[in-house]
Amino acid sequence: MSYVLEFFLGYTLPRISNFHNGCTKFQDLQQIGLRLSYGKCSAVQKCKKIRFLRQALNLELIDHADLLSFPNEAEACDGRETDILPYVQTVRNFPEEELIGKVVMVRLDLTIVLREQKKQQSPAARVISTIKYLHKAGAKLVLLSSWSLRADSRLLKLEYVAELLSSELELKVIPVELGSGFEQSLREDKHKSSILLLENLSQFKQEQANCSEFARRLSSGVDIFVNDAFFQSHKILASNVGITGFCYASIAGFHFDEQMSQLKKIIEMNKRPYFAIVGGNLAGKAAALLFLASRCDGLVFVGDAAFQIMHAFGLPVPMELVEQESLEAARVLVEAAKARGVQIILPKDFWCLNDYYPSRMKIFPANRIIDGWKPVDVGPNTLEEMISVLSRCKKILWIGAVKFSSSHQESAGASKLASMLYNLSQMNCDLIVVGKQACETFIGRSRHVTADMIENASIVWEFLKGRKLHGLLALDRAYPFKLNWDALYANTTLPLVVDVGSGNGLFLTRMAKMRKDWNFLGLERNEKVLVLCRMFHLLLPVFLKKKSCSSVTILTWRFSSW
Repeated sequence: MSYVLEFFLGYTLPRISNFHNGCTKFQDLQQIGLRLSYGKCSAVQKCKKIRFLRQALNLELIDHADLLSFPNEAEACDGRETDILPYVQTVRNFPEEELIGKVVMVRLDLTIVLREQKKQQSPAARVISTIKYLHKAGAKLVLLSSWSLRADSRLLKLEYVAELLSSELELKVIPVELGSGFEQSLREDKHKSSILLLENLSQFKQEQANCSEFARRLSSGVDIFVNDAFFQSHKILASNVGITGFCYASIAGFHFDEQMSQLKKIIEMNKRPYFAIVGGNLAGKAAALLFLASRCDGLVFVGDAAFQIMHAFGLPVPMELVEQESLEAARVLVEAAKARGVQIILPKDFWCLNDYYPSRMKIFPANRIIDGWKPVDVGPNTLEEMISVLSRCKKILWIGAVKFSSSHQESAGASKLASMLYNLSQMNCDLIVVGKQACETFIGRSRHVTADMIENASIVWEFLKGRKLHGLLALDRAYPFKLNWDALYANTTLPLVVDVGSGNGLFLTRMAKMRKDWNFLGLERNEKVLVLCRMFHLLLPVFLKKKSCSSVTILTWRFSSW
């Protein structure tokens, strides 16, 4: 079925018939020069046996009559895979010859590069590899970032940061102020092999406001924009959203691509049982936890969030540990988990500390904490149960700190949990660790990294809440994206009929009923037709007793220009 992709890319098609609303027919068409530009795609829902995937040339798979069935609860999706995490163009698949001689602006997170040790496969190493790859490809590089490492006042000076980058990259980095000096430096031949570093963006109010004029100034003379600052994607900034409107290509760097792949793994249900260990507090995370409850087989609560869930179960909890603003969210979450049969694991006991005896710790059952004692860590019975339950999992998400807000020391429970998770990751268990404290604890207890790690927890919570990652959505869509044509057509060797402007697909289904020796492909641009098209094909088996339309596939695309 590869010739279907050849149709989109303008290659030779040996056998193809093209219908447009049943009016025109072209036999043995040899060359079709249909070219679609980068575009911004939207989301559709997916059903039980089919995935609505964002794919080649901004196409979205809408329906396949023979495979459709109503989605079950476990596999229902609210569009987050395709809407918030679309398939975007990356440095990895961007034509290298297109980089030669081009001015490429790279938006990176210098905080990562400046403070982190450059271990292999670390975020800093991936950011550096993006810069070196673009430089080696022959691009003229301009670096753009914001940083505020106040522990070292020298890092606030542009010249000093440029020197550090020069040392890390082993390339000459020239500090440049935004304005006429920036444009002049781009034009000067003597700097053609050097890398320019613009001023710290944190000092410009226009950056946070996504000012269009400021974005235009940033992109002056720039051809291609590369975003490698994934942790800023949930923000609408001039340097990650506004700037894309002034560059002919906007793509993702190596670090951005890697973090996006790790984020996708959180919502995949490819391995079961899938449990999530949730730490920290519950405030503001209700929507995210409800989404996790729809995905996971179990939720393990530690940290301050555990008390809110215990209170929702009706268990006795000291009122000073209860967040009044989180009571309703905890109640709704518990009801949703019960309705879906999601197992909830709560602490059975705690290590507690008395303010009057700071050197003395004592174990209390979870439902009998004496006044004056504050929980600082989970107890041994809790750890034993958690280890017993999690040892049976094939996939685990650890998000948030295990210790409690009243604890001023490293949690011993977190260390033991990290050791256990490391051992599980060696035994075919997929592990995703989210949050700075969780990542540091895991790295400190493991001999080498065996988990997918996302240090910035805020962007993960925003994603789980269903918020759009604007910095990601501003990038160009990737192509080509391969479809599993064998799953779409019973016989991929049959001639292909393409209906451009297929609407609700009625013409195609009627043709498929008449000509069972052909395969049919419908293309429809109007997104408003999606709902009607979906309803039509869900009802199609009622009207067609035979599986006569198993050869019908309908695609939709949206694009910004031809």
